[in-house]
Amino acid sequence: MSEEIKLLKGNEAISHAAIRYGADGYFGYPITPQSEILETLMAEMPWETTGMVVLQAESEVAAINMVYGGAGTGKRIMTSSSSPGISLKLEGISYIAGAELPCLIVNIMRGGPGLGTIQPSQADYFQTVKGGGHGDYRLITLAPSSVQEMADFVGLGFDLAFKYSNPAIILADGIIGQMMEKVILPPYRPRKTEEEIEKESPWAARGKTKGRNRNVVTSLELDPAAMEENNIRFQAKYKLIEENEVRYEEFLCEDAEYLLVAFGSSARICQKTVELAREEGIKLGLLRPITLWPFPSKVLNTYADKTKGMLSVELNAGQMVEDVRLATNGKVKVEHFGRLGGIVFTPDEILAAFKQSVMNQ
Repeated sequence: MSEEIKLLKGNEAISHAAIRYGADGYFGYPITPQSEILETLMAEMPWETTGMVVLQAESEVAAINMVYGGAGTGKRIMTSSSSPGISLKLEGISYIAGAELPCLIVNIMRGGPGLGTIQPSQADYFQTVKGGGHGDYRLITLAPSSVQEMADFVGLGFDLAFKYSNPAIILADGIIGQMMEKVILPPYRPRKTEEEIEKESPWAARGKTKGRNRNVVTSLELDPAAMEENNIRFQAKYKLIEENEVRYEEFLCEDAEYLLVAFGSSARICQKTVELAREEGIKLGLLRPITLWPFPSKVLNTYADKTKGMLSVELNAGQMVEDVRLATNGKVKVEHFGRLGGIVFTPDEILAAFKQSVMNQ
């Protein structure tokens, strides 16, 4: 089937894109504000059309370990949750990263800490890009700012995960998950055949077959010297990802004297702030990281040489701002502005905060 245009919530777009991408399985557990992902998959019943398995597990811990098992066979497996649910999955996510398995994770962030609120937040940045589970690992992190990107990043996330044998995560928030927009859904892609999986994933645990021995998938290594070699290999892979997969978007940055840095829903709001500032004669631009890891550090360092100041705008107490400061290396003033508890800032609030903290007006 060809492309199709629909009016969808961000969460719904994730589900439709997963089916059309040819995903083999989804294992999850309901939690607001991402429950529509599981609900939409159940309503679409892809097991009758594409053969995709959809299962509500008994818990978040069970779901991520089902992902571990499915991914270990070379299948295209995904899960989704929201903030505290992702916290419960972190042990399994670390295992998956340690076993070098590709999979797709979706986090539709809500306010915290604790149970917090079901309203939108971007406070899971540290948890996601710093490796929230134990050990030295990284997640390829995509931050959509539209419903269209929610759909597009399903395929991109899976492709990057398999390219680097590493988990990828779509990090959005309740605004992007719940808002509705027109979406162009991709054409249907057939699920991989057993022969294609065998060729694409020779490492997969698929039993002993003619022509090859049984594979063992594990993150356990009791020999410290061998474990160090594993970690050295991981770090080399992460460096390769940092060199090749940085993605970002610039908005009116060509002549910018000041810069806003924001991701996801915050970036959408910041676009209006930039327009308001330009109306007042302030040359303000916006840089939106699309990959939160790998982070666009080099491009920010370049802008630090030609701007007077930056404001990191986030729905949290200040998390991405640390990476902006590391990237700019003290060359330019970098401040943070955010709202907490599920309260979303307005373009005027951002502009006022920018004038006060960066321009010191």
